Order: sequence, then structure tokens, then C-alpha cells
Amino acid sequence: MAERRYFGTDGVRGKVGQAPITPEFVLKLGWAAGRVLASSDGGKRSRVLIGKDTRISGYMFESVLEAGLTAAGVDAQMLGPMPTPGIAYLTRTLRAKAGIVISASHNPYYDNGIKFFSADGTKLPDEVELAIEAEMDREMVTVASDRLGKASRVVDAAGRYIEFCKSTVPSRLNLRGMKIVVDCANGATYDVAPAVFSELGATVYTIGDEPDGLNINEKCGSTAPQALQKAVLERGADLGVALDGDGDRVVLVDEHGEVLDGDELLYIMACARLGNANFEGEVVGTVMSNLGLEHALAEKGVKLHRAAVGDRYVMEKLREGNLSLGGESSGHIICLDRTTTGDGIVAALQVLVALVDSHGPLSALKAGMRKYPQLMINVRTEQRFDFAKSKAVADAQKAVETELAGRGRILLRASGTEPVIRVMVEGQDAAQVEASARQLAAAVEAAYNAQHG
Repeated sequence: MAERRYFGTDGVRGKVGQAPITPEFVLKLGWAAGRVLASSDGGKRSRVLIGKDTRISGYMFESVLEAGLTAAGVDAQMLGPMPTPGIAYLTRTLRAKAGIVISASHNPYYDNGIKFFSADGTKLPDEVELAIEAEMDREMVTVASDRLGKASRVVDAAGRYIEFCKSTVPSRLNLRGMKIVVDCANGATYDVAPAVFSELGATVYTIGDEPDGLNINEKCGSTAPQALQKAVLERGADLGVALDGDGDRVVLVDEHGEVLDGDELLYIMACARLGNANFEGEVVGTVMSNLGLEHALAEKGVKLHRAAVGDRYVMEKLREGNLSLGGESSGHIICLDRTTTGDGIVAALQVLVALVDSHGPLSALKAGMRKYPQLMINVRTEQRFDFAKSKAVADAQKAVETELAGRGRILLRASGTEPVIRVMVEGQDAAQVEASARQLAAAVEAAYNAQHG
């Protein structure tokens, strides 16, 4: 397969104003995508949905994507601010040819990105992404005026998605009497998330629901839940829900102000599905999933499969095994028995069903899982360093494994987003974990310095 030039594991992403996240590039990206999609539609007029989160650059990129698509003869329908999973859902139910998301997820406002969903509400196949990249090499030519695409807005997009989220839980679910604090990260869920929980009967308090284009993910949301922890305690709430900027990640806060990450949420959901005849008894995590999750699931008779880091790889392993539940420690949870992609609101609702059925507090639901101490150290490598070929690193890794003696695990991997080698150690003893991680990181750094001087 040809190597991608622009598409990463989650679309095209970068800093606004720097290649490739410039108006000129995104205009042509829209045109190239339109050309590929139109060519596969047998001469029929294709229709593509465009949604975005709340960062200020979204207006600019929405406009140029619209121009690029219509110049290629494709109709564009704007959804406005909409969670990424909502765009996937609407792409599927409105029978669009594709959906485009303008978002950089949990990143700061000065980043942005473009990613695509297929007509099925899943990520585009590799061959389609490569075809779009190939089209980028061609000169941009506008179709004849009588073949230009039209642009319009979907006025009831939010309401459609709210109803979908509610449909993913049993109709018997009633949250009356429950107090929930919802942190929308000043992002795409600022309007829909509070509505979902309140319409199911909960008393909802919201924070991070005043986006101004610049404050998305700023000291709020799933990557910074401290404000939510404080709000839950101050309100005496039963729990808190923290979403990220585009709504595909979630972490929860229990009644004591303790954060539940994606590993703990996966554990709760898997346990809740044990009595379901359709549950496969297997769950997909990643190489970063806590060892405590693996052991707790094993005690329940549930097998944990580990994928590479990234929801794309979790999805691949789910499909390989024909499984329905998987996710990452970050809170990117995929419930394929409910929807086609990671969805923070849907994942939170699955936990709420388990909570109501258990008649107990959220803290009790996670009690069956004990997270092992884990430490990750990033070793900077400004130049290429294939640590897997280093004998010094291999010897250090073997020494740490011997010290852990089966009571923990280690992971070394190169970051896909920055020039670092991630050194992770976890085990039952916190002091041993820290000492082992620092020992191994020092060995990686020394080996790198020896190679690059």
C-alpha cells in the first residue's frame, strides 16, 4: 500500500496557518474529496455533510470545504457545531455520501484538523484516503456552472442526535432524582450533552458550556477534569461527566470527586454486559490499558485484547474478532452494539444504565478493579532512533523485567505525534514502578546519546 502524505491515523491535523492546515490546502482537500466521491456515485449528485467543533478557525475551514466540494459538483450540507460521533450518525441516517469533521479533538484552539466518515458512519477506507491524496496532485478545475454543487444547512441536526443518544439506552431508564454535573469542554457538546441527560430526567449542572472560539479544552473537559471534580463535590452531585472538545471521549467523576478513566469505564460496561447473551465475553483495550483492568476482567471471565494506541486500531481489532466493546484509557470508548464510532455521551449513558440497575453509588461499580501504579517517562529524540535495535536498551529492558518478576509490565514505543520514546512501567509496587521506569528511561537516553553524540 502507498504511504500516506497527508492523512494520519485520524485525518489531517496540525496548527492553523501552518501546512497542511491552511485555507488553500483545505479548499483543495474539499475539492479532491468531492472529485473522488462524485466519481464513485455513478453520475448521481453526491451529498456530503460538514460539521465542526467550536474553535474559531472552524468558520474559515467550513467555508473553504463548502467551496471545494461545490466546485467539484458535490452538494454540501452544513451541520454547524456538532460532536464528531453526531456527524458520523447523521452521515449514516441522512444517507450522505460522506461526512467531514472539522476538529482537533482534545487539542488547544490553535490546532485544527479535517477527518472523514464514510456513508456507513465509519472512517474512510485506506484506498479512498489514498485516492483523495492522489487527486491533490491534479490542477483544481471547477465543474461547469450547471453541474456545481449546492450548499444548505441541516436545521434540526442537534435534535436528531439528541434523540439518537437517548435511543441507545432502554426506555425504562429514568434519571429522576439524580444530580449530574456535565463538563462540555467549551466544545461541540455544549448544547446537546446537557439536553440528553436532562431529558432522561436528571438534574443537570453544566460547566464548560460557554465556548468563545478560543477556550475549547482550556482547563476543562476530559483532559483536565479538576474543575469537574470540584463542581461535583460543591453540588453534592451523584457524578460528573467530562467530555472532550469534539465529544468522542469521556471520563467520569464519582460522588467522592474521584476520576474514572477509560479503563474503569470499560470494566463497568463489560461487567454490566455479563448477563447479556449477545456479549462476547471479550473486550479490546490498548497496549496502554492498565494491567489492573486485564486482571479484573479475567476474574469475571472476560478476556482483554490489546491493540496499538489509537481508536483506529481498537476498531480494527473489534472488527477482526467480531466484538462490540473496546476503548482507550483516555476515555475513547467504542460501543459497536450501539453506534459506529467512539461516542462520549453514549459511553456515559451505558455507565448510567449500570449505575441505576445497581442501585448503588458510582464508586461501588469500580470497586472490583484496582488500578496498578503506572509511570510513563518521555525521552526526547530529535533525530531518528530505532531503540528496538539497540543492545543496550534490550539489556536494560531484560533487567527491569527480571526485577518485576511477573508482577508488572513494561512498554517502550515511539510516539506518533512528537519526537519522543515513551517508556512506561506498571506493577503492584509504586516505588518499584518508579525506580524501574527511571532506570529504563536513563538507559534509552544513554543509548540515544551514544548513537547521536
